[in-house]
Amino acid sequence: MTRLNATTIVEGPAARPASRPEPPSEIDGWELVEAVYEGPLAQTYRARAAGTSPDRPPSYALKLLRHTWWSQPQAVALIAREALVGQTVRHRHLIAVLSASVLRSPYYLVTPWLEGETLAARLARPRGIELPDALWIARQVAEALHALHEAGWTHGDVKPSNIFLSPGGHVTLLDLGFARRADETGSAADRPVMGTCRYIAPEAITSVLAIDARSDVYSLGAVLFEILAGRPPFEECGLAELVVAHRQSRPPDLRRLIPCLADDVARLVAQMLAKEPLRRPQTPAELVDRLAALEIATFAERAL
Repeated sequence: MTRLNATTIVEGPAARPASRPEPPSEIDGWELVEAVYEGPLAQTYRARAAGTSPDRPPSYALKLLRHTWWSQPQAVALIAREALVGQTVRHRHLIAVLSASVLRSPYYLVTPWLEGETLAARLARPRGIELPDALWIARQVAEALHALHEAGWTHGDVKPSNIFLSPGGHVTLLDLGFARRADETGSAADRPVMGTCRYIAPEAITSVLAIDARSDVYSLGAVLFEILAGRPPFEECGLAELVVAHRQSRPPDLRRLIPCLADDVARLVAQMLAKEPLRRPQTPAELVDRLAALEIATFAERAL
């Protein structure tokens, strides 16, 4: 059996926009109109219900597990987990799974088609994100994490490529395949780590401590750090160096990188990135409240 780890799944170059549309085809009553994304495990298509008028734009995304992974139980388990969480935990900032096939091949799930771009794509552009928008993005992600936490789940893979921004600024948290219950065990070896490891909590690397909602708080802290500073907290090139940095190194002081940044904002990001979970905000709900308070303070300061 092939184990799904850093040697078998590598993010980045392996996950790329599809080079050309696939010919229209149909799966279980879904018409695949256009191939839009190719990842190491799955291909994503714009889709519509079969029989729908071709004049209507496809309003769904169908994520299809690659045929080469159909015989691998762990790969099937990832898409099954994503379908389970996406169908049972509903929130305006969490991707919804509308339909799925996880008990027999072909293995796929269907979600609404979202207009906009990922936060990773937004951060790749030269123009930065203003502080009020950064706090707004982070708060919306924290609200999605709160919904997961209330239902007994952690997300497990919070990073810019899993945060989707609509043209109006609405945030949707994507990719629920690595969500886990609080009593589940595991480590970074059980997930794709290239790319993820720039945002992963220390306890998720070692499994010495239980992984819980505070691990997602750490990851969101790394994302917020990058939004504000234009770089992740740790920029080491190799995976091993990143692992050591998350476990042992203190991230740069945001106030040195951004002298005009409010102390309260820098303090919250530093607390989110604390090595010990007990030193972080303890729940996504607490984080939502603190981010909302900072948003209000920021707008009030700018209004003066």
